[in-house]
Amino acid sequence: MKIIGLTGGIGSGKSSVLEVFSAKGIACYQSDHQAKKLMQEDERLVEQIKALFGDDIYKENQLDRAQLADLVFSDKVKLESLNAIVHPAVQKDFKVFIAEQDAPYVLKEAAILFETGGAEVCDAVILVNAPELLRIERVMKRENIDPKSIRARMNHQWSDNQKIPLADFIIDNIEWDKTLESIEDIHKKLLEF
Repeated sequence: MKIIGLTGGIGSGKSSVLEVFSAKGIACYQSDHQAKKLMQEDERLVEQIKALFGDDIYKENQLDRAQLADLVFSDKVKLESLNAIVHPAVQKDFKVFIAEQDAPYVLKEAAILFETGGAEVCDAVILVNAPELLRIERVMKRENIDPKSIRARMNHQWSDNQKIPLADFIIDNIEWDKTLESIEDIHKKLLEF
């Protein structure tokens, strides 16, 4: 079974693109979503996070994501420490996911697929990109946070210019009709891959 990476910066529209592939019957693994779930439900990971950031990072047994974001996106060392414990847990979870699939290919979505070396296990990578201002606008609508906080997150991701030469397929997610055409074209190519 082929593993196809799907990546793009915050606000690029990865989730919307993933939904279209999912509607076509393709198994989709959302690394970012699964990481959040594991950070809440995996007891070993919860204990490691508490050891790094203190017990009060969980309020009434719920991870305080806003507090965690403030801590890690303002301190590169803390972000690297968090990634060092979360990424192995996600990789293990992904292996379980793949073992349960029977499809021509699976999509593995990850915002920082290239940055973490995750692209190395993929047979091909799809990059979803969009202009920075459009991405900021999308995230502001979705999460109701200020542009400065969004840019802080963007600064921890590679730029599209760094990712484009590494991607096998590129979706310019600006106009949805054109995005849908790109998805259909890529899907056909992946079925023949």
